[in-house]
Amino acid sequence: MSTPVVAFTTPADAPRWKRWLLFSPPARIVIFVLLLTVLVVATGALLSALGWNAKQANPDLVALAQFLTRAVPALVAYLILVKVVERRRVTELAPRRLLPDGALGVVAGLVLFSAVAGTLWLLGVYHVTGTNPDAKWLPALLLAGLGAGISEEIICRGVLFRIVEESLGTWWALLISALFFGAAHLANPGATAWAALAIAIEAGLLFGLLYHVTRSLPICMGLHAAWNFAQGTIYGIPVSGLDADGWLVSNRTGPDWLSGGVFGAEASVVALALCSLCSLALLGLVLRRGSTVRPAWRRR
Repeated sequence: MSTPVVAFTTPADAPRWKRWLLFSPPARIVIFVLLLTVLVVATGALLSALGWNAKQANPDLVALAQFLTRAVPALVAYLILVKVVERRRVTELAPRRLLPDGALGVVAGLVLFSAVAGTLWLLGVYHVTGTNPDAKWLPALLLAGLGAGISEEIICRGVLFRIVEESLGTWWALLISALFFGAAHLANPGATAWAALAIAIEAGLLFGLLYHVTRSLPICMGLHAAWNFAQGTIYGIPVSGLDADGWLVSNRTGPDWLSGGVFGAEASVVALALCSLCSLALLGLVLRRGSTVRPAWRRR
């Protein structure tokens, strides 16, 4: 049985005002949100001043600007939160773990979504009608892949899951971060309550458990980015409702609950089932290890 991991604990000698306004879970989440907002606005203004976001700019340059606006502010805000407010080592983003953990996550993401696409094909739902070697893969890699993988995993796992877990324990952290992750996709094109719930279960729980087991953000980022890239650019399936320009030209038939409809394969019961199996495997590992974190008042 392993010892439950809590990255941050309030210093015993911290004055009362710091405990509430600096170190408490709500305060740290608010600090991160404020930092993120300021940095997003500043980064966007800088790139606009450089002309990278101009309508006449090269599409790849625009995609790079949008990637930087998503990923860099999230990363910098998180480093400030950890290094300045929490005053600890960023073990979940340690440089020595970036490449090996990120690569492992990429492989897992490619395999997992390939299993989803393969199952849909075997069921007669997914059909390849041609190929498109000229697909615009770089913008997809920067935005739907790396941009979403880095920023969303920092926000949902590095901040929300980790800080809620330190306060309310593992089970509440899984539930809250998963529901937030699903709800965040409600604004996407073609989103429905079912699509948001499916993402909350298949991805929100999976990524939360994966982070809990590994305490690594790069592995979550790699899996997230590879899943999105495989879905859109390799298999030509919409990514969370966003149109895909894939190397494989494809369509899907059948009822929306099976094919995923216009939202993409993430709203399919196939993706829900396969990801849930992975989550159950991780949950079994968590229970065997005994690594769940109890609520803060019970730890005391």
